[in-house]
Amino acid sequence: MAEVISVRFKEGGRAYYFDPDGKTVSKGDNVIVETANGNEFGTVAEENREVEDSAIVKPLKKMLRIATERDLKKIEDNKKKEAESFKVCEELVANLGLDMKLVEVEYSFDGSKIVFFFTSDGRVDFRELVKELASHFHTRIEMRQIGVRDEARMLGGVGICGQPYCCKRFLSDFQPVSIKMAKEQGLSLNPTKISGSCGRLMCCLKYEQDAYEYLNSFTPNVGATVETPDGIGTVTDVNLITGNMFVKLNDSDALPFKIHRDDVKLVSRTKRKPKPADNGKNRQN
Repeated sequence: MAEVISVRFKEGGRAYYFDPDGKTVSKGDNVIVETANGNEFGTVAEENREVEDSAIVKPLKKMLRIATERDLKKIEDNKKKEAESFKVCEELVANLGLDMKLVEVEYSFDGSKIVFFFTSDGRVDFRELVKELASHFHTRIEMRQIGVRDEARMLGGVGICGQPYCCKRFLSDFQPVSIKMAKEQGLSLNPTKISGSCGRLMCCLKYEQDAYEYLNSFTPNVGATVETPDGIGTVTDVNLITGNMFVKLNDSDALPFKIHRDDVKLVSRTKRKPKPADNGKNRQN
């Protein structure tokens, strides 16, 4: 077992383990930690605790100190520089006629490196841009192409649910999402209804999928034949969350009625297809 703390460098980003080096911190504390790219500023996501050695990627870097007022002032200065650098880079991109969209600029804590994040539909020859930026800022320049989902996470916004983007708030990793998930969750397959602002299928389809798979495992699907207190019928509509469904009795002209899944017994999951009419074509000679 080893004592660690979890530190996050960006809001909604992944948290990494660090050796607290004998120091005790609380969740939300600002700290300076040692990384492969030099000293960096981060926020404690989880305070001191012990984890299995197998959960640690060694060698474990150390936390150097709790952030001081001087460190916080440096972060504020870096944010101002990032805004200025963004404008400079945008002008250079336009002057060079590059087919790319600048998304965000990030200064390392010590100012030894500036990372420019951008999106593009294809490969971009940014060698001349890097030369111009290095000449202007006199520091190491890194260009990093990202996808549209990363762009949405960086820029943030409000989803169709009325909540801030999940990727901005708590999703640290993007998981594969498929149209099959939307089908199993009974959603409209209209792309505008199931896509996020990034244009990709909504991330929430993935982390809600397990719950829908569980509910689907014991809930009769649309078209299933079920036995109700009033007789045998066919399921015409299902609400997986509430468990309510509408059933039309097979031997009645009455409209479908609402009933809970606990009050029916499954006879057949799929509605039987009618046999083709025997018009002589199906007969064997």
